[in-house]
Amino acid sequence: MAWRDDWRRVRAIAWKDLTTERRSKAGFNSVVALGVTILVLFGFALGPDAAALRHAAAGALWLAVLFAGVLAFNRSYQVELDTGALDPLLLYPGARWTIFTGKLLANLVLVGLLLAIVVVVGLVLFQVSVPAAWPSLLGVLALGAIGLVALGTFYGAMASRTRAREVLLPLLLFPMLVPVMLAAMQASRALLVGDVMQEAGAWTRLLLAYDLIFLSATHLAFAQIIEG
Repeated sequence: MAWRDDWRRVRAIAWKDLTTERRSKAGFNSVVALGVTILVLFGFALGPDAAALRHAAAGALWLAVLFAGVLAFNRSYQVELDTGALDPLLLYPGARWTIFTGKLLANLVLVGLLLAIVVVVGLVLFQVSVPAAWPSLLGVLALGAIGLVALGTFYGAMASRTRAREVLLPLLLFPMLVPVMLAAMQASRALLVGDVMQEAGAWTRLLLAYDLIFLSATHLAFAQIIEG
């Protein structure tokens, strides 16, 4: 059936990207190193005040993932561009959304691993204990990662054919990510330091709505972007 062929193509693209990243290793290692370095710099900037560190932990975590994730999104189409394989991939019969979904799944795995490492380092560095509502925190982290990866993969494709893609991608991506990052930071902070105002649920629902909107919009617009 057609949908089985489409999902087979999605899995093949995702597996190809993950295999390439696993064999090179340098790309993911540099992404993790950048994320951890940003956390350490935030820690030095905030000083030894334990209360200030705990309240700033959520923002520092998400900013570290955001800035480090840009490197992963830049690399998402780099192999195809360097080898001239992007045009043959587009000529292969099949729906264009399968390319985007395959890239998105691969980036989601990489960003998920980055997020796991950054969270562990951040909990230690910012002196934050694991909250009792840790399942809700995991849900917020997952939703934030999905929104970040959906927009990052989409704008990575948009910037991939330009010469200055390393500069253009952050300029396009950061303004669009403001609502996702704001909702993710506020929900994470409420769960980490104590949800006194019971606002974590509202921010989480808002984050879920953003994810659904951005996932739908990016899948619909990808064919026009990648063809251009």
